[in-house]
Amino acid sequence: MRANVSDLDLRLIRIFVAVAEAKGLSEAQATLNIGQPTISVHLATLESRVGFRLCERGRSGFRLTPKGEKFLVAASTLLNTVTDFGVSVRNMDKTLVGSFRLGLIDHPPARMVTQISSGISSFRRRNEAVRFSIAVLPPPHLEDLLSRGELDLAFSYFWRRLPSVEYHPLFKERQIACCGSEHPLFAKAGHVQAEEAAGYEWTWRSYPLPNGMVANSNEKITAIADDMDAVAVFIMSGRYLGYLPEQFSRPYINRKLLSALNAKVLGYDVQFEMAHRRQSGRNEVLLAFLQDLKVARRIDLH
Repeated sequence: MRANVSDLDLRLIRIFVAVAEAKGLSEAQATLNIGQPTISVHLATLESRVGFRLCERGRSGFRLTPKGEKFLVAASTLLNTVTDFGVSVRNMDKTLVGSFRLGLIDHPPARMVTQISSGISSFRRRNEAVRFSIAVLPPPHLEDLLSRGELDLAFSYFWRRLPSVEYHPLFKERQIACCGSEHPLFAKAGHVQAEEAAGYEWTWRSYPLPNGMVANSNEKITAIADDMDAVAVFIMSGRYLGYLPEQFSRPYINRKLLSALNAKVLGYDVQFEMAHRRQSGRNEVLLAFLQDLKVARRIDLH
């Protein structure tokens, strides 16, 4: 008989989540500090209460069932809510209580890191008990999480303009096309024209960049990467051309591992923005952090 959700034991749910995150019963033993037979009994008890199988476990290995995957999402949300509830109870005297989830693009510009850090520093001087977390993800993932309410604020460049998300421009960052020291164009770097560069193979992000200048044909994009470090690896191999933020590429250029092809011709600006979900009600933590961030941006010296 399927149990009422309110009757479920949080301890059993925590055990299931720990096993799912460890991807196996034996792997979860150290985290849970209980033996594998006991874990198995607890999982069976939970499955009996919910009325369906959560995971397959045995000689063939461990895997979540389709319902188990959905249950994991719901269980993780529940446990986060319980944690927030506990924080709220312990901090009834605080003005701001809860969690605040930030999102960042990989290798954010130094000025952005400085501003966010200053905003957090100012916020922590408030009468608050807020738990911060930061996720580093590609722009499309950040936008998706914002639209679903799984992030409170994100900093990146965006181009999809989701109707459920509100965008605020911050500053622009220069992107420049580079080649590695082993590339045929390295000797004439600084004077390469777009038509010549278009004839070589390029590396590009696994997601599109706004207003980017790339090879004339997608056939020339023969290497894909998820972040800037991976793009730099391809470029430094000497087999690909690619775009990197000017600030990010500078140390490599100084060490003569990379060179800019022609910053004036093969370069473009990216608009960095701050984004959050359009609010149907007041999110006091978000409003307070935005206020502190505004002060931090005002004192920025760049």
